[in-house]
Formats: sequence, structure tokens, C-alpha cells
Amino acid sequence: MRAGAVAAGTTLMMLLMSSPALALTRDDGDDPGEGLSVLETLGLYVAAPIVLFAVIAGLVMVLDKSKKQA
Repeated sequence: MRAGAVAAGTTLMMLLMSSPALALTRDDGDDPGEGLSVLETLGLYVAAPIVLFAVIAGLVMVLDKSKKQA
């Protein structure tokens, strides 16, 4: 119980002490590109993993060398 309280207190203090506003400050040499459109984001983070999973699963099924159970 005491270890959980210490861990929770430490985490809470670290979260309170860190300032998210520092992420808004630009650094020297910081040159962000243009943002992704909705379609590009969906393609990159939704469609691409699904296609990759389907390709890997298809290769595993096609190249499966185990004997079929009758």
C-alpha cells in the first residue's frame, strides 16, 4: 500500500512539474513540414497496417508446410 502511494505521489508530482507549454516553443533548426490530411492519416495509420496484416497472414497461410488434418 505504501509503495503504491509513493509511486502515485511521485508520478503526480512529475506530471505537475512538467510544463506542456514548453512543447510550443520552437527550437533553433526546427522546421516542421506540412500536416497530413485526413485521408493521408487514415491511409497511414489505419489502411496500411490492415493491408500489411493481410499480406503477412496470406503469406503464412500459403506457405504453411504443416500436414492437413483429415
